[in-house]
Amino acid sequence: MYVLGIETSCDETAVAIYHADKGLLAHTLHSQIATHNEYGGVVPELASRDHVRKLIPLIKQVLHDSQLHTGEINGIAYTAGPGLMGALLVGAATARSLAWSWQIPAIAIHHMEGHLLAPMLEEKPPAFPFIALLISGGHTMLIEVSGIGCYRLLGESLDDAAGEAFDKTAKLLGLEYPGGPALSKLATNGSPRYKFPRPMTDRPGLDFSFSGLKTFTLNTYQNSSQSDQDKADIAFAFQQAMAETLTIKCKRAIQQTGLKTLIVAGGVSANQEIRRQLENMCQKENTQIYFPRPEFCTDNGAMIAYAGCQRLQAGQTQDLTIFARPRWPMNELLSL
Repeated sequence: MYVLGIETSCDETAVAIYHADKGLLAHTLHSQIATHNEYGGVVPELASRDHVRKLIPLIKQVLHDSQLHTGEINGIAYTAGPGLMGALLVGAATARSLAWSWQIPAIAIHHMEGHLLAPMLEEKPPAFPFIALLISGGHTMLIEVSGIGCYRLLGESLDDAAGEAFDKTAKLLGLEYPGGPALSKLATNGSPRYKFPRPMTDRPGLDFSFSGLKTFTLNTYQNSSQSDQDKADIAFAFQQAMAETLTIKCKRAIQQTGLKTLIVAGGVSANQEIRRQLENMCQKENTQIYFPRPEFCTDNGAMIAYAGCQRLQAGQTQDLTIFARPRWPMNELLSL
């Protein structure tokens, strides 16, 4: 089964083709960083218009790269949510239209399920069950995963997501968009001069909260001389606090569930300090840890094509309704 995957949830247009037996055949991505950089963040209307311009050319490109023609595609998977409504509608309308014209099924995929399953694209994928830490610009969640669609939420952010906190802190420090990678780069020049709080680690539970960490960072910055070294030291302290907080919560989830496999996915999972601290913790806890390769940490079409292939192979189909949900709880997904 050849499945075309389409991802347009936010500011990246991504397309891929995945085969049930051959694996990933082709994938491509257009980033809108240059478009949104001057605004310091994603402008939804500009994102939607750019998806309209780029999506069809990218679909043609992956068909060419995989040496397939449209008649060989057996199904289409598209991101239906969560995300920006206008951006989601571009992908959903395109996927449904192509599916109708090609007379093949199309299936709506949950964006975070795509991230959760991204490590399955690697040569040595994790086996179920496992714990998943999903950390992105819009979500921070710990999930117990028994199988595809079998998800139990263990904890989530009560306010800002980890990626959102990175980006807002970077903006405070005067760094360019996207802020997360810029802050991490700046932190390499920092020293352990400040000690930032590790929020909600002094109480039981697996929920997260990063609003207090942002406020502490703001106060520290305002009370500093705001020199380049101050900024680097603050970036270092912020990143250390974020990484240690995520690590403490993951360790707690491992101990509470008894599971010995942790997967970490989403855009923030590319952060090297977070990876380092989680890997050290898992080694001490005798736990296996899996990350997607860097190109599959951020939004991509490969994870959507993979998730769609699994669901279509299991016989799940949907009608021709154009389905898009800016908010979509994972517990509403059907299990395989």
